[in-house]
Amino acid sequence: MNNSKPMKRSEVPEEYKWNLHDLCSSDEVFESQLKKVAELLPEISKFKGKLSDGVENVLSFLIKLEETEQIFETLYVYANMNLHEDMNVTKYQGYAAKMQTLASKLAEAGSFFESELLSLPEEQLFSYLNDNSLAHYHLLLKRVIKRKEHTLSSAEESIIAKSCEMASAADDIFSMLNDADLKFGEITDSDGESKELTTERFVSFMESPDRRVRMDAFKRFYEIYGQFKNTIGASYAASVKKAGFYSNVRKYSSSLEMSLSSNEIPVSVYDCLIKTVRKNLPAMHKYISLRKRGLGVAEHHFYDNYVSLVPDYDKKFTFEEAKDMARKGLAPMGEDYLRRLEEGFTNHWIDVYENIGKCSGAYSWGAYGTHPYVLLNFQGNLNDVFTLVHEMGHALHSMYSHEAQSYTYAGYKIFVAEVASTCNEALLMRYMLSQSTDKRERAYLINHFIDQFKGTLYRQTMFAEFEKTAHELYASGEALTPDGLCEIYRKLNEDYFGSDMVIDDEIALEWLRIPHFYNEFYVYQYATGFSAAIALSSRILKEGVPAVEDYIKFLKGGCSEDPISLLKIAGVDMTSPEPVEDALKLFAELVDELEELI
Repeated sequence: MNNSKPMKRSEVPEEYKWNLHDLCSSDEVFESQLKKVAELLPEISKFKGKLSDGVENVLSFLIKLEETEQIFETLYVYANMNLHEDMNVTKYQGYAAKMQTLASKLAEAGSFFESELLSLPEEQLFSYLNDNSLAHYHLLLKRVIKRKEHTLSSAEESIIAKSCEMASAADDIFSMLNDADLKFGEITDSDGESKELTTERFVSFMESPDRRVRMDAFKRFYEIYGQFKNTIGASYAASVKKAGFYSNVRKYSSSLEMSLSSNEIPVSVYDCLIKTVRKNLPAMHKYISLRKRGLGVAEHHFYDNYVSLVPDYDKKFTFEEAKDMARKGLAPMGEDYLRRLEEGFTNHWIDVYENIGKCSGAYSWGAYGTHPYVLLNFQGNLNDVFTLVHEMGHALHSMYSHEAQSYTYAGYKIFVAEVASTCNEALLMRYMLSQSTDKRERAYLINHFIDQFKGTLYRQTMFAEFEKTAHELYASGEALTPDGLCEIYRKLNEDYFGSDMVIDDEIALEWLRIPHFYNEFYVYQYATGFSAAIALSSRILKEGVPAVEDYIKFLKGGCSEDPISLLKIAGVDMTSPEPVEDALKLFAELVDELEELI
């Protein structure tokens, strides 16, 4: 499917839409279950002040809370995924808003638990830990105890819980502006045809062999964002302040520490990533110099940064071809993995094409007890093929985890999530390279692989450094002005891309359009995940079945262990700089090979 303008939702063929009725059979059922959750909230709150009365109350509370949370999760996902089909639909805007309000009420209803539990006499608390009736929850309780110094009084936790809905305002405002309100107009392509510029189509324009098209799209895109610099800047500053507030009241040394602690990741992992990537910036600078020569341009601009150095191999793919490539690329994962992959392809897990009002980007999501879902905005380029296997990596990770773990421990941490998705990408790329016999095709694929390193390991680390700087500035009492943030971002681009990259004025605005910045300190996990995935894909291809078995154990782990320990099961240690160093060494080798090929 190839349209010059996005389709209306009603125009998308049914075979390319996900089936949300597997999640919740109808809107009427949604509304009925919504009332049920509201009725269950008092059943949770009634345990307040009674945890000291005996282990039976603790057990009953945890069972009732999980029952309520599981129903709530299904409804929350259903409401938001319906909204993401078309952000302009008032009904689902209302559903999503109701779920946001209910989330705050649910958090408030159970907010007393940790503080009340931790206020118990030590002897009683540890007797609960050793009680067999709570055996299933021992790990959960140990994690609560570990957070003791960051847990507030019951009354304070209730106030914090009540603030949750308000705290999401910055993200909500940005999402509505970015996904529903911003309009970028049309760009004339190389054939003289006018095509609408959208957030999803921007990358396709940046990959155009026609430099004029790339430049027009780049300048137009950031011209629009620049018009909203103050608005988005205020929204992002509010998000940073929110994180600073919560880290301060919870007695963390920084918002970075608070964010990483939720995944049980030491801050040293974050800092080591930035340090290691910065040490290896010369390889990136060499690649930019190679791009400048390969493109034959006097100046290499950011609108030249995504076009292939081998444009005559810039292929387009149908969605059916993308699925077939996924099957072949992931064959080393074995029959069981492929069976699950096929189930996703044939049973309406995936919402494939862009339509008017559809949420931008791509993701995998779902609820415990039902199959996962994948949202795409498939345009038919090679990036979209890799996005498919990436999101199916998330989806199958969820499937394995949900089948192996109870609801309590099925929710894996984001740190390991990006490993599962990116390992799929690495396997697909290595399959494609193994099948390539033509010199120019190999150059094209290596160029694409290098750009995955550039976009995931280097660029996401640059994003991570931008976030760290912004949050530190706020913590030190500095004002977060749009111009100040633009200057920080401009300087980072100078450092990361080197002297052969022209630092266009527009690139200083790029931070305005990054939605992940509203989920603070998230993006670094793309870089660590990519590094781990390179190591694990190498092991799978080299060792075969034993490596796959270890990897599947990792996928089944959920959050039954901390992320660092789970990755060690699969065969990689992310507390060491070695995985990042090895990935960057491969990047340098690929740049050298590409230089020979072109």
